[in-house]
Amino acid sequence: MITHAMRAGRSPRWSVVGLTAGLLAFGWGPGGGSGSREGRTSPPAAAAVRSAALTVVEYPLPRAGAFPHDPAVGRDGVVWYTDQANSYIGRLDPSTGRVTDYATPTPVSGPHGIIVAPDGAVWYTANFKGRLGRLDPATGTITEYPLPAAARDPHTPLYHAGRIWFTAQGANLYGYLDPASGQAKLFPVATPKAHPYGLVAGPDGALWMALFGTNKIDRINPADGTVRDFTLPDTGARPRRLAADGKGIVWYTDYARDRLGRLDPATGQVREFPAPGGHGSAPYAIAVAPDGRIWYDESGSNEIVAFDPASEHTETVAIPTRVAVVRNMAVDSTRARLWLALSGTQRLGRIDLPPAH
Repeated sequence: MITHAMRAGRSPRWSVVGLTAGLLAFGWGPGGGSGSREGRTSPPAAAAVRSAALTVVEYPLPRAGAFPHDPAVGRDGVVWYTDQANSYIGRLDPSTGRVTDYATPTPVSGPHGIIVAPDGAVWYTANFKGRLGRLDPATGTITEYPLPAAARDPHTPLYHAGRIWFTAQGANLYGYLDPASGQAKLFPVATPKAHPYGLVAGPDGALWMALFGTNKIDRINPADGTVRDFTLPDTGARPRRLAADGKGIVWYTDYARDRLGRLDPATGQVREFPAPGGHGSAPYAIAVAPDGRIWYDESGSNEIVAFDPASEHTETVAIPTRVAVVRNMAVDSTRARLWLALSGTQRLGRIDLPPAH
């Protein structure tokens, strides 16, 4: 365990050029994975207002070459993140600015997604080594759970009813781990090369999975793992990350077509809203704030977007440091904060959200 002190807003002294080149070589850049953007067009960009009140506070990470992929927030407000490039799990205490690093037991395991379970345990996917990890915050001890060989690249984790669900993008699988027994159950995705990606739970207990290689979003019955397909109208749609609001509406970022999408599971109706950044904005991470607004990032334009579903009003917030590429974000509802993993700049970001009405 290595501990560092840091201060928000301080510029790092290392360069990200070499790191970025290496990540792009492995398909980790904003265009990595499936859903090629070549030849795609977007409708006129949505009208948006640049917010004068909202700002992104940046927290530079002290470890050289840090690559924060995903963040997660505990009940205590502590922010956890995966440092994929260095194979560490990081802990940021916002009250002190202190960062603590925990090395993964398996080197070069490529920690990717991360969540905080209801008991406070931190779970992550070791994307390069086909395993899940559990970090005990009280001791800093990490326990690894190797997955069956077929699940070679676990991606997005999700806690649900005592199980850790996950997607495996390249393997075209999804499944869950039972921590009590250490056993995992895998389910193949019926559509070839579907690239299961984002994973989220709805308020009714169903799980939702984005099939990034297709124009589909799947509803998973967690009781038996069976799915129901919801096909998006445009064959070029590529849903990447998901968020579910309190009414059960599933929101998604259409990375390939520069749109925010809305799926109503009750009717199957889909609505789309062009990203303010227009062509090449590449919407990626997404979250629902306590006031019901939908937040997502434009990884191609270095903007964070806030969309109000009631008024369809859109605001944008600029990320101070360029090429941030927010791959995931997490909401701290208790403290009204939105946390961002600024992968391309070796930082975490924080937006203080307006209070819910």
